[in-house]
Amino acid sequence: LLMSDTEDLSLPRATVQKILSEILPNDISFTKEAREALIECCINFIMIVATESNDIAEQDLKKTISTDHVIRAIDTLGFSHYVPLLKEFVESCRSNAKMKEKRKESKFVKSGLTEEELLAKQEELFKASRERLNK
Repeated sequence: LLMSDTEDLSLPRATVQKILSEILPNDISFTKEAREALIECCINFIMIVATESNDIAEQDLKKTISTDHVIRAIDTLGFSHYVPLLKEFVESCRSNAKMKEKRKESKFVKSGLTEEELLAKQEELFKASRERLNK
C-alpha cells in the first residue's frame, strides 16, 4: 500500500511505548522518529498479514477470517517459527473464555432465580434508572 493509504492508520502510542519500555533495558530509549518508524512498520505488517489471511479465507470460500486463517498466513509469510507460540496463545484465550463463561453460569445458578425472574428484575432496574434520569 502507498503511504497515503496508511497515513490515517496508527497504533496507540502509549501502548507502543509501554511495550518498548517492557522489552528494552532501562538505559535504552527510542527517539520519537524511531518510534514512529516502528509504528509504521507494525501497521504495514498487520496489513500484510490481514491481506494474506483474507486471501486464505477466500480460498476456503469463507467470508470471515478465522484464527486458523491468520496462523496459516503467518506460516505462509515465512514466520512459521511463531506458529507454535500463536497456537498456545489462542488456546490460552479459549481457555480463559471458557472459564469466564463457567463463572457466569455459576452466578446464574447461585442466584436461585429463573431466567424469567432475572429478566423481570433487570427490567425493574432499567425502569428505575430511567425514572432517575428523567427527574
